Amino acid sequence: MTELRIAVAVVTMGNRPAEVDALLESVAKQDLAPARIVVVGNGCPLPEFAARLGLPGEFTPIELDENLGCPGGRNVALARLRDFGDVDVVVELDDDGLLVDADVLRRVRDLYTADDRLGIVGFRIADEQGETQQRHVPRVGRSDPLRGGYVTGFLGGGHALRMAMLAETGDWPAEFFFAHEETDLAWRAADAGWRILYAPELLLQHPKTSPARHAIYYRVNARNRVWLTRRRLPLALIPVHLGVWVLLTLVRNRSSPAGLRAWFGGFLEGLREPAGERRPMRWRTVWGLCRLGRPPVI
Repeated sequence: MTELRIAVAVVTMGNRPAEVDALLESVAKQDLAPARIVVVGNGCPLPEFAARLGLPGEFTPIELDENLGCPGGRNVALARLRDFGDVDVVVELDDDGLLVDADVLRRVRDLYTADDRLGIVGFRIADEQGETQQRHVPRVGRSDPLRGGYVTGFLGGGHALRMAMLAETGDWPAEFFFAHEETDLAWRAADAGWRILYAPELLLQHPKTSPARHAIYYRVNARNRVWLTRRRLPLALIPVHLGVWVLLTLVRNRSSPAGLRAWFGGFLEGLREPAGERRPMRWRTVWGLCRLGRPPVI
């Protein structure tokens, strides 16, 4: 059996050079060397990372004139890896993350080798104290972050994607720019028969953050949720999904009138603007997501 070839991709806006250096150092310490490492400067020049000198794999820096958002920047990295033609699995990491353990890439390779229908592997995200925020656990409710298994989604901060799956499903939805791009990709993968595994033994250390730290969070979050449902859900489930999230948003943000105004502005934008290609999942996929514990209306 041919050994699977692993690549690492990082997208940065150039404002975290020390963190990217530390991340690259943690990649260099892996006991399985990646075949390639791609770092994308998303609308920014890339600094001369000191850690690149010790990297075992071929290092490819890419500087973009425009910030394409997280999914757009990742698509650029995927396109370059596809041009190289010698990578089977890509590990995508947030630029302020850190691989604490030296066996992460080897474990990723072993998981994919053992299951040829494994499309996506999600890492566990934990801060410097080892705490995982509940929103980073890909299950409904207060689930144990150390319980792994097959799930319906994954975390954008640290994950692995099989290139053969992407050839079938397509890449990231670049027009989303930020928010819900993981769900769009996960639903496409599930509908194509690929499995998604949450593997908590694969740890990415990441500072504790809130998604609301981004100025565009409320508007884009709502717009993309509407786009997501219009693109991927059967017609009967679209009003159910959106109705559930309108109620949840009202409850969660009742003390933030400005946030609610921005959210509902984005919601209307999502209804008015083109959502892109409509490829709704099959009802068999809906049932499969329900069996895994997360119906696509929650």
